[in-house]
Amino acid sequence: MSVELVEVVRSGFRECVHRGSLVILDPDGEPAVALGEVHLPVFPRSTNKPMQAVTLLRNGFEPIDEAELAIATASHYGEPDHVALVRRLLDRFDLTEKHLECPPDLPVDEAARAAALAGRDRAEAARRIYMNCSGKHAAMLATCLLNGWPTEGYPDAAHPLQQAVTATIADITGEPETDLGIDGCGLPIVPVSLVNLARAYATFATAAPGSPERRVADAIRAHPRVISGTDGPDLLTMRATPGLVCKMGADGLHAGALPDGRAFAYKIDDGHDRARMPLTQAILQRMGVRWTDRHAALAAPAVLGGGARVGIVRAIPGVL
Repeated sequence: MSVELVEVVRSGFRECVHRGSLVILDPDGEPAVALGEVHLPVFPRSTNKPMQAVTLLRNGFEPIDEAELAIATASHYGEPDHVALVRRLLDRFDLTEKHLECPPDLPVDEAARAAALAGRDRAEAARRIYMNCSGKHAAMLATCLLNGWPTEGYPDAAHPLQQAVTATIADITGEPETDLGIDGCGLPIVPVSLVNLARAYATFATAAPGSPERRVADAIRAHPRVISGTDGPDLLTMRATPGLVCKMGADGLHAGALPDGRAFAYKIDDGHDRARMPLTQAILQRMGVRWTDRHAALAAPAVLGGGARVGIVRAIPGVL
């Protein structure tokens, strides 16, 4: 059963609570903290992206630089540099935006969204290349071409590429095979328990230099803004914590690991984003990272009333 992890305190009163499950691993891969249902599979959403990217490297995809590998792992915000990286990748393989089979969307970033919407309605402005998973989709298309696999229908679970993804995730996590879900971008989601998800991230952080796992981890650490966007949670958290590799997922998922193999993964039951940063910072503090003003600012975002600070969102004291 899940447990209370994060609380919203307004004007001295506890307004609401966010429940969930989390695990923190020691460097040997054993749980130092396990709260809630850490051994039951969840849909990791975009926290699976680093493992999907490893699949591409294992099957011949060779990015021209770390930024290209980062955009292939990204939940990007659709900012101009993000779109340019996706377009460069498509152009390199003589592909176009029309080949992408992710749904059309608007940029996540407010400024980029406003620019896309200028003088147009949503349906007209939405594009596949703006969708936050478009970099992954572009790299998957490139991998299909390199292997002689069909580019049409590449999101289908029976497609050779998705079968390779499923096999890679099973290899990295050791998770038993189970039924797949469908993610927001249309690709299959391979379920993974939180404890095995954390172990997967420990594998990324401690992998040998030059291995596919380490290459993905290094690309994420080198380009945290590419895998997220301006003021994105992963960008801010990795800037505050040198050496950390982490990736958030929709609906309250987050996982990450430090270079020595200490790792974490959690799922917030209601998926509310406001619970994410306080909980991640509390976990990092429990893991023994050097605490800084950056962590402290992220650990207690303000609750506003009439434009003034009237409360905070915080990890429940003593929960870890």
